Amino acid sequence: MTALSGECSPDILSRLGIGPSYGEKLVTKLKDEGLLKTHYKDRLRGYRLACGGKKLLLAQNPERFSFYLSGNTETNHPRSGYPRRLRLQQASHIYAMLLNAGITFFRDEKPLIFREEPQAGESVRMPLPIFYHSREVKELGTEAVKIGNSRIMGILFAPGCIYALFHTGTAPIKWEYQTELRVKTFLSHHISRGILSRGSIEPCYHPDTPIRLLFIGSGMDTALKLMESTGGFQKSYFCLDSSFDYFHYVPDDAAGETTLRLLCSPALQKALRSLLLSDLEPPCPDYGLEHDAVSEGMPVLLAFDFDMLRLSRFRTALSFHGLAGNLVCFDFQKPVLQQYFGDAAAIETIDLYKFERRFLH
Repeated sequence: MTALSGECSPDILSRLGIGPSYGEKLVTKLKDEGLLKTHYKDRLRGYRLACGGKKLLLAQNPERFSFYLSGNTETNHPRSGYPRRLRLQQASHIYAMLLNAGITFFRDEKPLIFREEPQAGESVRMPLPIFYHSREVKELGTEAVKIGNSRIMGILFAPGCIYALFHTGTAPIKWEYQTELRVKTFLSHHISRGILSRGSIEPCYHPDTPIRLLFIGSGMDTALKLMESTGGFQKSYFCLDSSFDYFHYVPDDAAGETTLRLLCSPALQKALRSLLLSDLEPPCPDYGLEHDAVSEGMPVLLAFDFDMLRLSRFRTALSFHGLAGNLVCFDFQKPVLQQYFGDAAAIETIDLYKFERRFLH
């Protein structure tokens, strides 16, 4: 994680199943051997590779690490400014989530589609789901300049859809509508006419493949801040807009890792939806609002994927039509949705532990 991100958050140790006592001993040992060092500034502590650590990783697996540990890259020579360091540490959190969710991201385990042209007649298979950091996307060269100012952390390719992945931390992220809209335009271009439309890459995405935004943030309380944000002074921070058609949110914790696995698996989503809808009535077009089912005369919205834009539309429609609704979500999502909907919707929950036992084990 330290090599890939440039500076690793100390919190990552627990995310990787390393206990506090053993983690402290492990870090001390790596420091004593000249492989790791601590960087502390502006009350932000992080771990960086020492020269010995870089040499060791480059010697053991150059295909995996040379991109990150060679030249004047930000991961090889991290800067000391707080915003840049925070972004590097957020990247380490993302990599930990991807690892625990079983998503491919190491460079020696995936095709480098943004750098290498497939040979004539050669077929390159993408082991979906698969993640490319924004720095890897920039290997396209001048074409990637179009999204150079975006806050995007990377692109997550999943079966049937593509996620533009952002880390928002504990508060709404800085946001410029036109800049982030270019990310969607950039991906749409490559789906229809660019690298993702080539017959030599499998699977190819069709032109109408959904491009979704996926926020990762610190806890579910951050989701409420995002949904209620108006953009702040001068509209320089995130608020729900039309730059993307979907705005999903997952917390930066174990529950978020499970949700991430679900979002990357159409088969899992279909199975869960079928189970939840089995005891409900079909949607009623007379309600004049978006919903998935009807229960005791009230519209029901399945909210386990936590699409903030869809949730916002549902709340607005309930208020406009003077209706009460039902939400179905995971248990860890309920407190935030209770605050957001108030008395406008009753909430039924899916036990996350039981879901994992039934669908993931």
